[in-house]
Parts: sequence; C-alpha cells; structure tokens
Amino acid sequence: MASDLRETRVGGGELFKGDFLHAFRDDVRLPDGQVTQREYVVHPGAVMVVPLLQAANGELRLVMERQYRYPVRRTIIEFPAGKLDVGESPLACAQRELREETGYTAREWARAGVLHPVVSYSTEFIEIWFARELRAGERRLDAGEFLDVFTASPEQLHAWCR
Repeated sequence: MASDLRETRVGGGELFKGDFLHAFRDDVRLPDGQVTQREYVVHPGAVMVVPLLQAANGELRLVMERQYRYPVRRTIIEFPAGKLDVGESPLACAQRELREETGYTAREWARAGVLHPVVSYSTEFIEIWFARELRAGERRLDAGEFLDVFTASPEQLHAWCR
C-alpha cells in the first residue's frame, strides 16, 4: 500500500506577479504533521515541436534553432517551443510556434507526451509534438525574438547529447 505523501496548503500567498511569471510562498502541512514553506512559480504551460523534414531522397533532417537565453547567458540549440496563450490548445500553440519561429507549417501532427521539467518549484508542463510533411514559409518572429533556424541530422543531434 502506498503512503499518503500529500502536502496540504494551510496559508501563504503571492510573492511576485510579472507579465509572465507568478510566484508564491505557501505554508504547507507535511505528511508527518510539521509545517514548512514551499516557494513555486505558476507557469501557463508550453509546447515543444520536433519538426521532421524529409528530403526527396528520404534523408531525415530535424529543424532546430539557435537562440540566446539570457538567464544562462548562452546561445542554446533547441527545438521550436513557446508558451501557451490564454485559452489556446497545445496543438494550436505548437502550430503557431512552428510557423512563427521557423516559417514551416506541417500537414501531420502527433503528440509525443508531456514533460514536467521543474516540478520542485514550478507548475510548468511542456507538451511535445512531432510535425511532419513540412512546407516552408515566412517566419513571423515575436517582437524582441531573435533566433537562427537550421537543420541537423539525427546523428548530429545524438552526438551533441553525449
């Protein structure tokens, strides 16, 4: 039989509300009855798209991005991604982000699953989508968004992960 590991909120409140992030510090009762504090960020959720570009010869390429990420002060290689707008479905967000950031649209979409990247201090979830049968178009980057789009082979991606 599994233990009851739940923590119950008994107080606390808002620490910060910005344009994007909303932070809280709550008093919680632990399973053993003690009370402690938990700080966390409420996040609207996000998507990440794995765009699969297939050449006429059958060669598979992944559409990727290079983007400077200020919090870590580095240029990062990543897949197209972005946060959900209020009331937006994850699929609609994935389609929008792929088009805005890369210019590509896709005729075939498949949901791969959901990832909770930082459950210890955030409500963020990231839905992962595969996009196939890509068609090139014009990018529509958000104001203040700067990134380079490129393609890589699955073998290159695997080598970068070592």
